[in-house]
Amino acid sequence: MEFAPDGPQAIPMWINGHAFLTVTDAFFTVTNPATGEAIRRVPLCGAGEAAEAVKAAQAAQPGWAMMGLPARRLCLSALADALDGYAGHFAKLLAQECGFDDVRAKADVAAAVAALHGASVGQTGVFGLVLDATRPLAAFAEAVAPALMAGAAVVVKPSPKAPSAVFALCELSARANWPAGVLNLLQGDSAAIEGLCQAGIDRLVYSGQAALGAQVGAIAEAAGTPFEMIVG
Repeated sequence: MEFAPDGPQAIPMWINGHAFLTVTDAFFTVTNPATGEAIRRVPLCGAGEAAEAVKAAQAAQPGWAMMGLPARRLCLSALADALDGYAGHFAKLLAQECGFDDVRAKADVAAAVAALHGASVGQTGVFGLVLDATRPLAAFAEAVAPALMAGAAVVVKPSPKAPSAVFALCELSARANWPAGVLNLLQGDSAAIEGLCQAGIDRLVYSGQAALGAQVGAIAEAAGTPFEMIVG
Protein backbone atom coordinates (compact mmCIF):
# COMPACT_ATOMS: atom_id res chain seq x y z
CA MET A 1 0.00 0.00 0.00
CA GLU A 2 1.12 3.53 -0.68
CA PHE A 3 0.25 6.14 1.91
CA ALA A 4 0.76 9.87 1.61
CA PRO A 5 3.18 10.93 4.37
CA ASP A 6 0.83 13.73 5.44
CA GLY A 7 -2.37 11.70 5.07
CA PRO A 8 -4.49 9.95 7.71
CA GLN A 9 -3.00 7.01 9.56
CA ALA A 10 -3.88 3.66 8.00
CA ILE A 11 -5.36 1.01 10.30
CA PRO A 12 -4.46 -2.41 8.83
CA MET A 13 -5.93 -5.83 9.46
CA TRP A 14 -4.78 -8.15 12.26
CA ILE A 15 -4.16 -11.73 11.14
CA ASN A 16 -2.29 -14.57 12.82
CA GLY A 17 -0.94 -12.45 15.64
CA HIS A 18 0.36 -9.43 13.74
CA ALA A 19 -0.67 -6.42 11.70
CA PHE A 20 -1.42 -7.46 8.13
CA LEU A 21 -1.09 -4.99 5.26
CA THR A 22 -2.72 -5.57 1.91
CA VAL A 23 -3.13 -3.83 -1.44
CA THR A 24 -6.73 -2.81 -2.06
CA ASP A 25 -8.41 -0.70 -4.70
CA ALA A 26 -10.28 1.47 -2.22
CA PHE A 27 -10.08 2.84 1.29
CA PHE A 28 -12.64 4.17 3.74
CA THR A 29 -11.80 7.48 5.39
CA VAL A 30 -12.54 7.57 9.10
CA THR A 31 -13.72 10.98 10.26
CA ASN A 32 -14.22 12.58 13.64
CA PRO A 33 -18.01 13.13 13.77
CA ALA A 34 -17.60 16.18 15.98
CA THR A 35 -15.22 18.02 13.66
CA GLY A 36 -15.49 16.31 10.28
CA GLU A 37 -11.71 15.88 10.26
CA ALA A 38 -10.28 12.89 8.38
CA ILE A 39 -8.31 11.08 11.07
CA ARG A 40 -7.66 7.54 9.81
CA ARG A 41 -8.43 5.22 6.93
CA VAL A 42 -8.92 1.51 6.44
CA PRO A 43 -8.56 -0.77 3.42
CA LEU A 44 -11.81 -2.08 1.96
CA CYS A 45 -10.93 -5.76 1.83
CA GLY A 46 -12.60 -8.61 -0.01
CA ALA A 47 -12.58 -12.35 -0.48
CA GLY A 48 -8.79 -12.81 -0.58
CA GLU A 49 -8.14 -11.08 2.71
CA ALA A 50 -11.15 -12.76 4.32
CA ALA A 51 -9.80 -16.15 3.31
CA GLU A 52 -6.43 -15.37 4.94
CA ALA A 53 -8.10 -14.33 8.17
CA VAL A 54 -10.38 -17.38 8.30
CA LYS A 55 -7.46 -19.70 7.49
CA ALA A 56 -5.54 -18.31 10.46
CA ALA A 57 -8.53 -18.78 12.76
CA GLN A 58 -9.13 -22.33 11.54
CA ALA A 59 -5.49 -23.25 12.13
CA ALA A 60 -5.45 -21.75 15.63
CA GLN A 61 -8.80 -23.00 16.91
CA PRO A 62 -7.94 -26.64 17.74
CA GLY A 63 -4.92 -25.70 19.83
CA TRP A 64 -6.83 -22.94 21.61
CA ALA A 65 -9.62 -25.39 22.43
CA MET A 66 -7.14 -27.96 23.76
CA MET A 67 -5.59 -25.44 26.16
CA GLY A 68 -8.49 -26.01 28.52
CA LEU A 69 -10.97 -23.68 30.15
CA PRO A 70 -8.76 -22.47 33.03
CA ALA A 71 -5.96 -21.45 30.64
CA ARG A 72 -8.36 -19.62 28.35
CA ARG A 73 -9.87 -17.79 31.31
CA LEU A 74 -6.39 -16.66 32.31
CA CYS A 75 -5.84 -15.33 28.78
CA LEU A 76 -9.10 -13.36 28.85
CA SER A 77 -8.32 -12.00 32.31
CA ALA A 78 -4.85 -10.91 31.19
CA LEU A 79 -6.37 -9.10 28.20
CA ALA A 80 -8.96 -7.45 30.45
CA ASP A 81 -6.23 -6.23 32.81
CA ALA A 82 -4.20 -4.89 29.89
CA LEU A 83 -7.25 -3.07 28.52
CA ASP A 84 -7.96 -1.58 31.94
CA GLY A 85 -4.39 -0.35 32.11
CA TYR A 86 -4.83 1.53 28.82
CA ALA A 87 -8.40 2.64 29.51
CA GLY A 88 -7.65 6.30 28.86
CA HIS A 89 -6.08 5.56 25.48
CA PHE A 90 -9.02 3.43 24.39
CA ALA A 91 -11.52 6.04 25.57
CA LYS A 92 -9.72 8.62 23.44
CA LEU A 93 -9.97 6.41 20.35
CA LEU A 94 -13.71 5.96 20.92
CA ALA A 95 -14.21 9.69 21.44
CA GLN A 96 -12.36 10.50 18.22
CA GLU A 97 -14.20 8.03 16.00
CA CYS A 98 -17.67 7.82 17.59
CA GLY A 99 -18.12 11.30 19.03
CA PHE A 100 -18.57 9.89 22.55
CA ASP A 101 -18.18 12.25 25.47
CA ASP A 102 -15.69 11.27 28.16
CA VAL A 103 -18.25 9.53 30.36
CA ARG A 104 -19.67 7.40 27.55
CA ALA A 105 -16.23 6.52 26.18
CA LYS A 106 -14.99 5.38 29.57
CA ALA A 107 -18.20 3.41 30.13
CA ASP A 108 -17.69 1.52 26.85
CA VAL A 109 -14.17 0.58 27.90
CA ALA A 110 -15.32 -0.45 31.39
CA ALA A 111 -18.06 -2.64 29.89
CA ALA A 112 -15.48 -4.36 27.68
CA VAL A 113 -13.21 -5.02 30.67
CA ALA A 114 -16.14 -6.47 32.61
CA ALA A 115 -17.17 -8.69 29.70
CA LEU A 116 -13.67 -10.15 29.38
CA HIS A 117 -13.37 -10.75 33.13
CA GLY A 118 -16.83 -12.22 33.59
CA ALA A 119 -17.33 -14.31 30.46
CA SER A 120 -19.60 -17.32 30.57
CA VAL A 121 -19.01 -20.28 28.25
CA GLY A 122 -20.63 -19.97 24.84
CA GLN A 123 -20.35 -21.81 21.53
CA THR A 124 -17.09 -22.98 20.02
CA GLY A 125 -15.98 -23.18 16.37
CA VAL A 126 -14.71 -20.50 13.98
CA PHE A 127 -17.00 -17.54 13.57
CA GLY A 128 -17.14 -14.11 12.01
CA LEU A 129 -18.29 -11.09 14.01
CA VAL A 130 -19.59 -7.92 12.34
CA LEU A 131 -19.95 -4.73 14.40
CA ASP A 132 -21.52 -1.35 13.86
CA ALA A 133 -20.24 1.86 15.45
CA THR A 134 -22.78 2.02 18.27
CA ARG A 135 -20.67 0.36 21.01
CA PRO A 136 -17.50 -0.69 19.17
CA LEU A 137 -15.42 -2.02 22.03
CA ALA A 138 -18.04 -3.22 24.51
CA ALA A 139 -20.10 -5.01 21.86
CA PHE A 140 -16.94 -6.71 20.59
CA ALA A 141 -15.94 -8.00 24.02
CA GLU A 142 -19.46 -9.05 24.97
CA ALA A 143 -19.85 -11.05 21.75
CA VAL A 144 -16.45 -12.73 21.63
CA ALA A 145 -15.72 -13.46 25.28
CA PRO A 146 -18.17 -16.39 25.75
CA ALA A 147 -17.12 -17.94 22.44
CA LEU A 148 -13.43 -17.56 23.27
CA MET A 149 -14.05 -19.14 26.66
CA ALA A 150 -15.61 -22.12 24.85
CA GLY A 151 -12.55 -22.52 22.62
CA ALA A 152 -13.71 -20.63 19.53
CA ALA A 153 -11.51 -18.56 17.23
CA VAL A 154 -12.85 -15.39 15.65
CA VAL A 155 -12.50 -13.01 12.73
CA VAL A 156 -13.99 -9.63 13.62
CA LYS A 157 -14.99 -7.04 11.05
CA PRO A 158 -15.45 -3.74 12.87
CA SER A 159 -17.37 -0.83 11.45
CA PRO A 160 -15.11 1.11 9.06
CA LYS A 161 -16.34 4.20 10.92
CA ALA A 162 -14.77 3.01 14.20
CA PRO A 163 -11.94 0.52 13.62
CA SER A 164 -9.20 1.67 15.96
CA ALA A 165 -10.26 0.49 19.42
CA VAL A 166 -10.94 -3.06 18.22
CA PHE A 167 -7.63 -3.14 16.35
CA ALA A 168 -5.80 -1.88 19.43
CA LEU A 169 -7.39 -4.63 21.52
CA CYS A 170 -6.12 -7.20 19.02
CA GLU A 171 -2.65 -5.71 19.45
CA LEU A 172 -3.01 -6.03 23.21
CA SER A 173 -3.84 -9.72 22.84
CA ALA A 174 -0.37 -10.27 21.40
CA ARG A 175 1.20 -8.39 24.32
CA ALA A 176 -0.80 -10.64 26.63
CA ASN A 177 0.82 -13.66 24.93
CA TRP A 178 -2.30 -14.99 23.26
CA PRO A 179 -1.75 -17.73 20.66
CA ALA A 180 -1.56 -16.26 17.16
CA GLY A 181 -4.67 -16.70 15.04
CA VAL A 182 -7.24 -16.95 17.83
CA LEU A 183 -8.26 -13.33 17.34
CA ASN A 184 -8.18 -11.83 13.83
CA LEU A 185 -9.47 -8.58 12.35
CA LEU A 186 -10.67 -7.92 8.82
CA GLN A 187 -11.31 -4.38 7.56
CA GLY A 188 -13.94 -3.57 4.98
CA ASP A 189 -17.64 -3.39 4.20
CA SER A 190 -20.11 -5.74 2.51
CA ALA A 191 -17.47 -7.36 0.28
CA ALA A 192 -15.51 -8.37 3.39
CA ILE A 193 -18.64 -9.89 4.94
CA GLU A 194 -19.33 -11.84 1.75
CA GLY A 195 -15.72 -13.03 1.84
CA LEU A 196 -16.09 -14.32 5.39
CA CYS A 197 -19.11 -16.38 4.39
CA GLN A 198 -17.35 -17.72 1.30
CA ALA A 199 -14.31 -18.71 3.38
CA GLY A 200 -16.28 -21.29 5.36
CA ILE A 201 -16.88 -19.84 8.82
CA ASP A 202 -19.16 -21.88 11.06
CA ARG A 203 -21.46 -18.93 11.74
CA LEU A 204 -21.74 -15.17 11.32
CA VAL A 205 -22.70 -12.96 14.25
CA TYR A 206 -23.75 -9.33 14.03
CA SER A 207 -23.91 -6.94 16.99
CA GLY A 208 -25.45 -3.50 16.61
CA GLN A 209 -28.52 -1.75 15.28
CA ALA A 210 -31.19 -3.90 13.65
CA ALA A 211 -31.33 -2.07 10.31
CA LEU A 212 -27.74 -2.87 9.40
CA GLY A 213 -28.14 -6.32 10.91
CA ALA A 214 -30.85 -7.12 8.41
CA GLN A 215 -28.44 -6.36 5.57
CA VAL A 216 -25.72 -8.52 7.12
CA GLY A 217 -28.22 -11.31 7.66
CA ALA A 218 -29.21 -11.19 3.99
CA ILE A 219 -25.58 -11.70 2.99
CA ALA A 220 -25.29 -14.68 5.34
CA GLU A 221 -28.56 -16.18 4.09
CA ALA A 222 -27.46 -15.88 0.46
CA ALA A 223 -24.28 -17.77 1.31
CA GLY A 224 -26.00 -20.40 3.43
CA THR A 225 -24.09 -19.33 6.54
CA PRO A 226 -25.79 -19.65 9.95
CA PHE A 227 -26.50 -16.16 11.30
CA GLU A 228 -27.13 -14.62 14.69
CA MET A 229 -28.01 -10.99 15.43
CA ILE A 230 -27.41 -9.28 18.78
CA VAL A 231 -29.40 -6.03 18.79
CA GLY A 232 -28.00 -3.31 21.00
